[in-house]
Amino acid sequence: MRRGERGFTLIEMIVVLAVLAMVGGLVLSRGPLRSGALDMRSGAGTVSRALRLARSRAIAINQPVGVRFDPKEASVQVAGQAAQRLPGGIGLGVTPSTGQGLTILFMPDGSSSGGRVELAGAGRTAHVDVDWLTGRVSVIDAP
Repeated sequence: MRRGERGFTLIEMIVVLAVLAMVGGLVLSRGPLRSGALDMRSGAGTVSRALRLARSRAIAINQPVGVRFDPKEASVQVAGQAAQRLPGGIGLGVTPSTGQGLTILFMPDGSSSGGRVELAGAGRTAHVDVDWLTGRVSVIDAP
């Protein structure tokens, strides 16, 4: 080799590839990284989007639209659409203010039956509140 030539030897390249393979194997062996906070945020987002969609539809079609919650399946369903499941490990409970059972109903004027959806799992809790007068949906992270 001439003094001015630069590059890597075959041995150096093999060592680098072996180290990268070991690091990759360690990372992949841990499996998918899941965060309880991200799962909770995703679940609260799913519930709040369904509630806001139902309110918008009720106003647009000038008819009441309900959102049904199934605690056993951990799912939420806007009337006329497929049910959406919450992320694994997240459970839900509903506290309607008008005794509508596990359904929150939105009226054509934007108001609702009101209630609170409680999400729990992965050591965290969150609440999605629906104001009965305005139909406003808000997400509250519980301590």
